Amino acid sequence: MYNEIVDLLGNDAENLLSHRCEKIPRSHLHLPSENVIEDVFIPSNVNLRVLNNLQRIYGHGHLKNTGYLSILPVDQGVEHTAGASFAPNPIYFDPENIVELAIEAGSNAVASTFGVLGSVARKYAHKIPFIVKFTHNELLTYPKKYDQIMFGTIKQAYDMGAAAVGATIYFGSKESNTQIEKVAQAFHQAHELGMATVLWCYLRNEGFHTDKDYHLSADLTGQANHLGVTLQADIIKQKPPENNGGFKAIDVGKNSPLVYEKLSSDHPIDLCRYQVANCYMGRRGLVNSGGASKGSSDLNEVIRSAVINKRAGGSGIICGRKAFQRPMAEGVALLQTIQSVYLERKVTIA
Repeated sequence: MYNEIVDLLGNDAENLLSHRCEKIPRSHLHLPSENVIEDVFIPSNVNLRVLNNLQRIYGHGHLKNTGYLSILPVDQGVEHTAGASFAPNPIYFDPENIVELAIEAGSNAVASTFGVLGSVARKYAHKIPFIVKFTHNELLTYPKKYDQIMFGTIKQAYDMGAAAVGATIYFGSKESNTQIEKVAQAFHQAHELGMATVLWCYLRNEGFHTDKDYHLSADLTGQANHLGVTLQADIIKQKPPENNGGFKAIDVGKNSPLVYEKLSSDHPIDLCRYQVANCYMGRRGLVNSGGASKGSSDLNEVIRSAVINKRAGGSGIICGRKAFQRPMAEGVALLQTIQSVYLERKVTIA
């Protein structure tokens, strides 16, 4: 499998597979392992029911008991509209096919909406861990706004047998303070009921797009991650970093020149490691998103993201559109190829 990974990386193979992180050494990190529950969650304040559900997630699918995660997220019917999301493959208007894709691919869990998971909960909640996404940006408001609102209650997720709940916060948006407060309360209730928590730590502000798109800046996304783990998210979802220096470019908040001089470089693995560092040095797992489907380049792009995430000390990839916007068999193959990166011992921590 290593040779296939090398081929998929193309001209980036040498740069990505031989890089050594000298800014933040791997010895500083809590790395994914078969003992992830014992090493980083048992010392924390989460209760036994949360530990049980975290073990359900980390112990399921092709990556079970490795410390790595392969999660299928399909909340795009709300977040990107159902038509835009499912027109390329209309079978996924039917929630059962979403869950079947996750099961066939050997995913650790499937993350989706109250409606999607609730419609098939009695048939599937015991077969694969459910992550119920309880906030969304409904996208029909005009002019558009960057707000995430509750689409249901934490008790509803508990009643359908969910292992975890998930939410998005648009850090940097004018609505972010309210989102932070509501998610903090919801995560506390979820933990009390025994469910794990997953936070989509996204940036959203038109001012973050200047000479570059600093929504993808390592320093700003790193701070979003730090806010996410402050809210006691058990797993952090973040977009892969593509640049750095957002704090300097848009003159927001406070930062130190040491972030750029000693803690990061322009190398994509170093940028991603800075994201991991902001997840309490890996005490909480960082899963990077797979991104939009662009067609024939999807597999190459997501394998590149997986190699960067793994070598940076991350915990996996959460890939949706690249998988479900193609025939199911091809989506299964794509997700399993991503998983092979995390199972391949020759792809090491940098």
